[in-house]
Amino acid sequence: MVSEKLKKNIAERSIWLRGLYMLLFGFIYSVAEFVTVAVVLLQFGIRLITGRLNPQLLGLGQSLSVFIYQIWRFLTFNSEELPFPFTRWPSSEPDPNQDLSDSNQDLLDKRRD
Repeated sequence: MVSEKLKKNIAERSIWLRGLYMLLFGFIYSVAEFVTVAVVLLQFGIRLITGRLNPQLLGLGQSLSVFIYQIWRFLTFNSEELPFPFTRWPSSEPDPNQDLSDSNQDLLDKRRD
């Protein structure tokens, strides 16, 4: 016998809509993961060849990281906010508490010496 609460939960439109969004963002995550791997490989290649990091790729990597984090928060029910394209694309600016572009370059320069 199916309880009334279970019947009500199954009939709830919002959970089914969320399920569809979860499928959509599961697919978007796989694309974002592929792009992130490409950014990682490009940044490594540029660093290897030029000895410097590419600031545009740092920014893209930053915003992709935040985007993927937002997707996971939504998929794990830790957030009700739909990620991009339903909100703005995450900023490519590093966290103001941690300037990643400078600290990464300094760290890489120190390791090279």
